[in-house]
Amino acid sequence: MDSDQTNEKTNNRSAVKLAFMALLMFGFAFALVPLYDVFCDITGINGKTSGEAAEEINQVDFSRTVTVEFIAYIRPGLNWTFKPEIKRITVHPGETKTISYSAENLSLWKAVGQAVPSVSPGLAAQYLNKIECFCFNRQPLAAGARAELPLVFYVDPSIPDDINTMTLAYTLFEAKPEPATQ
Repeated sequence: MDSDQTNEKTNNRSAVKLAFMALLMFGFAFALVPLYDVFCDITGINGKTSGEAAEEINQVDFSRTVTVEFIAYIRPGLNWTFKPEIKRITVHPGETKTISYSAENLSLWKAVGQAVPSVSPGLAAQYLNKIECFCFNRQPLAAGARAELPLVFYVDPSIPDDINTMTLAYTLFEAKPEPATQ
């Protein structure tokens, strides 16, 4: 009987240790998201652009050009079309350009979309400045409605010489309507 009690105690201790390890692993996985965000912010490799409007500048570097490519994705479940009017444009750093994306709500009810940008290579994100962007606000569209969504941007003249092409990708998500202001 003594051996059975010893085995039971050992099994109980092992179960407690395993449960503690599982909790520890869950906590570590949960902490990885903010740690990754901090790491990406420090290194500049996250591909996130600023969520605020940039000021227009009057400093154009005519000695070089940068190609900006535009891509659009739609999150599954959102019955919209969403695409850029052009696929790529060549700009001089500091030169302000305006392009548009088009969106259409194909569903039978009103829906609200929110575009989330990312830039690749990730280091180029800090050099893409949006003066006006549809991504700053939610985009409500009635059933069957279409909208032209403007993007006014420039590439910072201090962009490194080894970055000649950057890709701006927007992913369109379904969003909740903005709360009504009183």
